[in-house]
Amino acid sequence: MAGSGKAHLRNNENVILRVEDLTMEFPAGGKNFVRAVSGISFDIERGETLAIVGESGCGKSTLGKAILQLPKPTSGSVNFQGQELTSLSKDALRDVRPAMQMIFQDPVSSLDPRLTVAKIVDEPLKIWERGDELWRSKKVDELLNAVGLDPALVRDRRSYEFSGGQCQRISIARSLALEPLLLICDEPVSALDVSIQAQVVNLLMDLQKEMDLALIFIAHDLSVVKHISTKIMVLYLGNMVELANSNEIYQNPSHPYTQALISAVPIPDPSIEKNKKLILIEGDLPSPINPPSGCVFRTRCHKAQEICSIEKPEFIESSLSHSV
Repeated sequence: MAGSGKAHLRNNENVILRVEDLTMEFPAGGKNFVRAVSGISFDIERGETLAIVGESGCGKSTLGKAILQLPKPTSGSVNFQGQELTSLSKDALRDVRPAMQMIFQDPVSSLDPRLTVAKIVDEPLKIWERGDELWRSKKVDELLNAVGLDPALVRDRRSYEFSGGQCQRISIARSLALEPLLLICDEPVSALDVSIQAQVVNLLMDLQKEMDLALIFIAHDLSVVKHISTKIMVLYLGNMVELANSNEIYQNPSHPYTQALISAVPIPDPSIEKNKKLILIEGDLPSPINPPSGCVFRTRCHKAQEICSIEKPEFIESSLSHSV
């Protein structure tokens, strides 16, 4: 099928997550449906960071949740460490869940305001019956220290007493409690001040190296993504339009949509890049209920031709580390 190439997928023992032809649809009244994610295929190795970028409404968060079967995808395959998650029973899927954790976008609302910080971080350990009460208490202190919070100062306080950045650190500590192999970060810094964003991103990078985590980092801020990612996937209207190593995508963006996103990244010193051109994307994002025929980006693309409305472009490798 045009547009769903899989030549970029790798076959080696380091790959812990392999997603093929993942599609996520939601009913939208009558016979209509919203195709939030459309036939996406990718993989990720242990210790690697895959960044997923695109404008609001392109399906980034839906893709992250569909990987965790929250909710279950409409179709496609999600293989985690040799297990096909889409065909597992509820009990079998629950057994796999500790190895896959998620950090949610809003750090404040993702924490229960009735619980103390110690109880929030301890909850996964308690549910999964890890150790006795004394062991869990020490583990909570270790996790809080790991994310840069002093247990003596924070463990008996509640989430509403902290800033957004501190709440996100608590969320990270909770997500690491069960020592996962894969951590999905759904725009973990978008609600934070710029100065705090850098601290949280650096924290995630340090923890990744220490624990050999595989990270899926969902974001719309390309300057943040460049700092943390190994590979970058660009989504548009639920479709993957480009996938490449981080440096390759910034130095040589191939798809017109990626080129526009890169051109919009603010420059710290404009005098250095005086000739940089801003590529404007005109028009509004099409409705996912009635997406354009052929190439979904053609209605806003300055390079669109007649064939673009008829045929969906095939996702192919342009080089060893670059697919578009």
